[in-house]
Amino acid sequence: MEFISDELLKYCEDHSTNESEVLSELNRNTHAKVLSPRMLSGHLQGRFLAMISRMLKPKNILEIGTYTGYSGICLAEGLASDGKLITIDINDELHEMVCTYFEKAGIKNKSEIICGDAREIIPTLNEKFDLIFIDADKESYSTYYDLAIEKLNIGGYIIADNVLWSGNVLKEEKNWDRDTKWIVAFNEKVNSDERVNKVLLPIRDGLYLIERIK
Repeated sequence: MEFISDELLKYCEDHSTNESEVLSELNRNTHAKVLSPRMLSGHLQGRFLAMISRMLKPKNILEIGTYTGYSGICLAEGLASDGKLITIDINDELHEMVCTYFEKAGIKNKSEIICGDAREIIPTLNEKFDLIFIDADKESYSTYYDLAIEKLNIGGYIIADNVLWSGNVLKEEKNWDRDTKWIVAFNEKVNSDERVNKVLLPIRDGLYLIERIK
């Protein structure tokens, strides 16, 4: 869900850096060939992720939820010259598509694509991360956060997607569906965590920008 009109969204996109040819092609193919294309980060959110990454110049990035690879390509734009993107997704059906577009985007040698359950994989990773993007099953958001923050360097950032859940977080509790319940619990967890600075941004379906300070 967008929280602005289609016309205003287009105005924002028109006044933002264009998608690369690779991202534009991936955007089109995701909408044409893949189920639930609204899961794609898309132009405006993708430029935001790329901008944050370029500001941080992270050595290591962790992405929880690969989908078709759009957000991973955006995040990788700011990688340090010797940096690495690790992206995890439990669904292996899109693996070939992700590999194809990572190669087209020139990040094949800077990335590792892991198929499996992130809840099991994250504790096995030896790397510490400067930037972590969470965009996977909402039921596990709080678990991903607990695992991710232990792998996050002081001064590093977590970005969590879909934290407004189409505005459903404003509904009365009795009207919450299961995903809304999990998202609200996640938002409250982050908001009460004294280890972080945070700002919840109404970009697309809501992005939680979280800085680890201790």
